[in-house]
Amino acid sequence: MNPETRSAWLALSRTPGLGGRDVVDLLARFGTLETILAARRAELAEVLPEKTQTVAAILAGIDTGQTDAELRWLEIPGNHLVTLDDADYPPLLREIADPPICLFVRGVRALLLQPQFAIVGSRNPTPGGRLNAEAFGEALARAGLVVTSGLAMGIDGCAHRAALAAGGATVAVAATGLDRVYPSDHHELAHRIAEHGALVSESPLGTPPRRENFPQRNRLISGLSLGVLVVEAALKSGSLITARLAAEQGREVFAIPGSIHSPLARGCHRLIRQGAKLVETAQDILEELAPLAQAAQERAGSGAGARPAGLEPALAGLLDQLGYDPVAPDTLVERTGLTAEAVSSMLLQMELRGLIAACPGGRYQRIC
Repeated sequence: MNPETRSAWLALSRTPGLGGRDVVDLLARFGTLETILAARRAELAEVLPEKTQTVAAILAGIDTGQTDAELRWLEIPGNHLVTLDDADYPPLLREIADPPICLFVRGVRALLLQPQFAIVGSRNPTPGGRLNAEAFGEALARAGLVVTSGLAMGIDGCAHRAALAAGGATVAVAATGLDRVYPSDHHELAHRIAEHGALVSESPLGTPPRRENFPQRNRLISGLSLGVLVVEAALKSGSLITARLAAEQGREVFAIPGSIHSPLARGCHRLIRQGAKLVETAQDILEELAPLAQAAQERAGSGAGARPAGLEPALAGLLDQLGYDPVAPDTLVERTGLTAEAVSSMLLQMELRGLIAACPGGRYQRIC
């Protein structure tokens, strides 16, 4: 994307009254940003019939004068702009009611197309809550999921660190511009995430931490993810906002139960009463997510026929042993000499990555 097009997208994202769903509709009608900007009033009004001021703002010409600092930031290696017109815009995020027009990304842009799972919770967790966040973050990262959270103190930071420690990937969604880190105590963590994962924000550079931006940030955490796990939460926790948004977006919501005497368990218990899935192990989550992860991979264009590069040798070996006919796990144990537990774990990882599919009778079939 050339600087002129980047500048136009950045300026369009600041057009008063224009939301992401509006831009999706405009792209469906006109095809490209250039055609949108060249459209006549009547044509724009057909798509935005109740937004006369927004139509007038587009017709008046968008002001690209405020984008110079962002264009300079985008020249730095590892910094990216992802727009609604890009092929690698996260497909799950595009489906929410109000997708961001532009995303600023620092780090590994390709991670936005990988299956993500969100872990959120209290900023002041109990020691047990920290251990749970770390255990689930590590297990889900090892299973091939990108662990997504909000870079906050407490549970968020534990989940990010655990994913990195497991050699996995993590995405941190910020409520500020990506030229600053909030909270400041997470400067080192943010740097590690930028190296081995991705920092993401819809906020323009220079945006400070404002209270109203955090619920907006939370909709992106849930919107990027197949599901959300709430580890610990008080009854007025922001994590419950993330869980509510996840449910509204059609995502799976999970919660870890706790002591009936703990204030930080009450939010999770309320979620469970409202229909969230009670979980005790990461396996509980993985079994629920496998079909969703496969569908997400297919929407992202990496379904059947697209074996990922760099597949771990152990998984590649098991994939080769599968052949192309449905095979029972016991048969794979005999073929490979691995334990039943190892085969079961590896099959689940490959199912999450869209490499295999479950068949009737408890068998699995290669689809790549």
